[in-house]
Amino acid sequence: MNIEHFYIENGQGSPIIMLHGNTGKARYFKHQIDVFAQKYHVYAIDTRGHGKTPRGEKPFTIRQFADDLLAFMNNHGIEKATLMGFSDGGNIAMRFAIEYPEKVDRLILNGANLNARGVKNSTQIPIELKYYWYKLLGIKKHDVEMLGLMVNDPNITLEELRSIHAKTLVIVGTNDIIKEKHSKLIASTLSNSEFAVVDGDHFVALRNPEAFNERVLEFLAK
Repeated sequence: MNIEHFYIENGQGSPIIMLHGNTGKARYFKHQIDVFAQKYHVYAIDTRGHGKTPRGEKPFTIRQFADDLLAFMNNHGIEKATLMGFSDGGNIAMRFAIEYPEKVDRLILNGANLNARGVKNSTQIPIELKYYWYKLLGIKKHDVEMLGLMVNDPNITLEELRSIHAKTLVIVGTNDIIKEKHSKLIASTLSNSEFAVVDGDHFVALRNPEAFNERVLEFLAK
């Protein structure tokens, strides 16, 4: 059964689709939606099984979320869009750009990672311990699925990453949970990218929106 995404829509102009992170929802971008809508047609969506979008019966994976995004764009007549993804949303954006390059204008990857090794051990180890413990006990199925996204996904190879040619901004916080060398690896592997660091942690778009928005809008205006 196909799902129907909950989404927030605002503005006119070139489309920008905002993709939240693990356990998040569209309102994560509350400091971006109205600001970006002054120049762009903004869609902020709840991913499958997040916020107000139903779980459905299909696999709960980054690849499936990318396919869901394609269906969303087709259903709304969006031929091509800029994707702004935070954390798992950035991972969805990368996977989508690999699978459906003709549908992507630009990419903004905020705190994205290619695999679990890109996350600092202080964050990743507790996630993995909780995931395997819940899985062993057979409890908290919803939590297991959410944690599984951070343990088993997105597993994007450098070869796949090199296939992305859309102009890309890789942007992270100064104290991000993603290893800086990993973020720089993503930026250096992409053929047409910029790398930016904004003061803050992993949630820089939420906690330092003025600096984040300024840097992203500067990138989009080029």
